[in-house]
Amino acid sequence: MRSAGNMRRILGSLACGLLLTSAHAGLFDDEEARKAILDLRQRVEAVRLLAEQGGTRASEDTTSLRRGLLDLQNQIEVLRSEVANLRGANEQLTRDMADIQRRQKDIAQGVDDRLRQFEPVTVTIDGREFKAEPAEVRSFEAALAIFRKGDFAGGQSAFVEFLRRYPQSGYAAPALFWLGNAQYATRDYKEAMTNFRSLIAREPDHLRAPEAVLSIANCQLELKDSKGARKTLEDLIRAYPQSEAASVAKERLTRLK
Repeated sequence: MRSAGNMRRILGSLACGLLLTSAHAGLFDDEEARKAILDLRQRVEAVRLLAEQGGTRASEDTTSLRRGLLDLQNQIEVLRSEVANLRGANEQLTRDMADIQRRQKDIAQGVDDRLRQFEPVTVTIDGREFKAEPAEVRSFEAALAIFRKGDFAGGQSAFVEFLRRYPQSGYAAPALFWLGNAQYATRDYKEAMTNFRSLIAREPDHLRAPEAVLSIANCQLELKDSKGARKTLEDLIRAYPQSEAASVAKERLTRLK
């Protein structure tokens, strides 16, 4: 705008000069007037060329500016696209990480569960607490379940196998007790007495020990050994006087006399 105004002023000044020249042409001779007119024409042409050059340069600047703005807009669009792609990749990465973490948690839980199957567990039976392997627990409980179903022969085999596999188990005394009962039920009285005596020798203060002594006396009575049964009952009363088995032994002694 400032260049256009300057041009107008220059052209106005030249026009005034041209008028003045025409007005005073009579004061000069023809040669001088012709020179003055030529000079003014050259000056006007120079101003016109300058104006055209200025307009061309302004047009070029405008075109260059528009081209720069277009390039900048294109760059902005490219950057927006890249940001969107990065955001999508980041969201996918977040989902993948969450999936990996879930899988790791599931794997760790699975490993813990599998390890737990082999770790010793605390067991309480007949008032005693001890550690036992999970397989050991399952084996004893399976044998006892067979016995409780009334399959005394099967229970006998299961307890024999248990004691063979776990001779030092905390379940040994209960296993001997139930093995003896299974043998008593199948009328294998001698083997039953052997296992009851093994229980007493192994753990004389065991909760089942008084019952084991009473069971020995029962086996002796089944074998018609009244004298042996009487002595066993008397030993029971002396060894475990406060037990329920001792009360039963006293009644038995009364009947035996």
